[in-house]
Amino acid sequence: MLHVMFKTTLLSAALWLPVVCGAIDVNVATEAELDSIKGLGPSSTARILKARDQGPFKDWADFMARVKGIKPSAASKLSSAGLTVGDAAFAAPAKRPAPTQ
Repeated sequence: MLHVMFKTTLLSAALWLPVVCGAIDVNVATEAELDSIKGLGPSSTARILKARDQGPFKDWADFMARVKGIKPSAASKLSSAGLTVGDAAFAAPAKRPAPTQ
C-alpha cells in the first residue's frame, strides 16, 4: 500500500514540477502540461495544439495571431502562470506616448 501511495505521489509531483519549477514552452509542451497552466482549459489547449500542428510559434505575436482568444491581456496572464513561446516570456508592447500639441 505504501508503495502505491509513493508512486501516486511521485507521479503527481512529476506532473506539477514544470509549473512549480519553471516555464513551459508552448512549442514543446504536452496537452497535460498546457492544461496545467492557469488560464488554459481543454478548449484553449486544443486550439493551441491545432495551431501548433502548422509549425512552431515564432514568438508571442505569432502565437496570438494563430490562436483564437489569446489577446495581450491573456498572454500576459499566461506568461505570468509560466507559459513561454520559444523560452521567452511575454513582454507587452510599449505604449506610445500621447501626442502633444
